[in-house]
Amino acid sequence: MVTSMTGFASRKGQGAGASWAWDIRSVNGKGLDLRLRLPDWIDALEAPLRAELGKRIHRGNVSLTLKAAREAGAETVRLNPVVLDAVLSVLAEVEERAALKGVTVSPPTAAEVLSLRGVMDPGGGDEDEAGALREALLADLAPLLDAFAAARRAEGAALAHVIAGQIDRIETLTADAVREAEARRDTMAATLRENLSRVLANSEGVDQTRVAQELAMLAVKADVTEEIDRLRAHIAAARALLSEKGAVGRKFDFLMQEFNREANTLCSKAQAIELTRIGLDLKTVIDQMREQVQNVE
Repeated sequence: MVTSMTGFASRKGQGAGASWAWDIRSVNGKGLDLRLRLPDWIDALEAPLRAELGKRIHRGNVSLTLKAAREAGAETVRLNPVVLDAVLSVLAEVEERAALKGVTVSPPTAAEVLSLRGVMDPGGGDEDEAGALREALLADLAPLLDAFAAARRAEGAALAHVIAGQIDRIETLTADAVREAEARRDTMAATLRENLSRVLANSEGVDQTRVAQELAMLAVKADVTEEIDRLRAHIAAARALLSEKGAVGRKFDFLMQEFNREANTLCSKAQAIELTRIGLDLKTVIDQMREQVQNVE
């Protein structure tokens, strides 16, 4: 059920007097970052697009590009009378002020006026036509997002396979740590008895209870039972996340921190070459798994 934050989909369509092409792609990110590139002449489209994307996508840096063009025979431009009236009023005021200052100003040509921003509306058509185009585009968005989701699921399936293998490796190393910890038990007990004898032989006038407490603390610090138990619990939690529905990337991020903490503690308590090696191997696999988890939605 894992979904990757990496994906791509494209789609072409036509309707309402226009043709268009969609392109959507994403990479990993801490949250949801939507970047939309839309034609300027299609009004009121960005807000509903963002709303639909937010319903379907939970994490990732997502880029959506829409390219659209009016079909041949459709009206491509029209005058914007409101902007035109404002431009003409400003031009009249400029000529009037210039005359008062004794400055001669050449009147602009009609082509120059039309070239001013906003005078020509490239959208063409009336609001009903614009609304029909928006509806056609939003209706075409659903199959695009379906294809995009399928791509992210396919990538997620491959990602889950890699992560599952890494979890298996962590489980194997944890079992190795259990055997090694058991094998060193007699050695650790002998070392503790030797240290106790040495301390007691040189502890005249020292509080015997305090000495016993310190030695007990040393024994606890060398015991890796809790770390191994927590590693086993984290392994079970990781496998559960792989089959959980919805966005699990943040949970995996937190779990990897817990994995790493236990591996670090195991290394610090090892006091044996082989157990230290196992702890270092654990840290390596956990770090590799953390890199994969960064791509989980």
